[in-house]
Amino acid sequence: MKKILFLIIAGVSFQVHSQEELKGKYQPVQPKNPETKEVIPPKETPPTAEPTLAKDPIVLQINPEELFKNNALYKKEANVEGIFYRRNEYLGGFITKSDVSTVRYRDAAFVDGDKIRVYLNDKVIEPEVLLDGEFKGFKINLVKGINKIDFEALNEGSASPNTAEFQVFDDKGKVIESSQWNVGTGYKAVIILYKE
Repeated sequence: MKKILFLIIAGVSFQVHSQEELKGKYQPVQPKNPETKEVIPPKETPPTAEPTLAKDPIVLQINPEELFKNNALYKKEANVEGIFYRRNEYLGGFITKSDVSTVRYRDAAFVDGDKIRVYLNDKVIEPEVLLDGEFKGFKINLVKGINKIDFEALNEGSASPNTAEFQVFDDKGKVIESSQWNVGTGYKAVIILYKE
């Protein structure tokens, strides 16, 4: 113990002694002509690998209240003050000429075990999907007229609500819609594609 204490004291004294010798003799080198430079960021170019939004997607006008009201396929809104996700969520309606559509989805926030069931025109096409950080999905052959896709929250994972990011593409790979949903257990997020 005495040896360790001696080494610490000796080290400090050498440090102090060496600093005293240089005091006043050392002067930092000043730049000859100090200038401030303005840094101009390079022009941003949009990434080419990212999907592009379909040119002016035509929105289908549907009243979501009428869609969910008095419909046994949709759970009634809970009307709990301060809890916004205990309701069905309308994600939009879009008109397309596409024959095939690709739908992709993944957990939008913290990957916490959210599960969904997917319906196409009120028929189950994916009975149970565990959402994770990677996109999963399917292709559908669109029928003429209304193609309604429902995403039902089977649970809310370990952190409420059931959250997901989704993307819908036309047959040329252009994005028809890209958004998110936040719904409680038993509630549905709905998107409608109307094929001309």
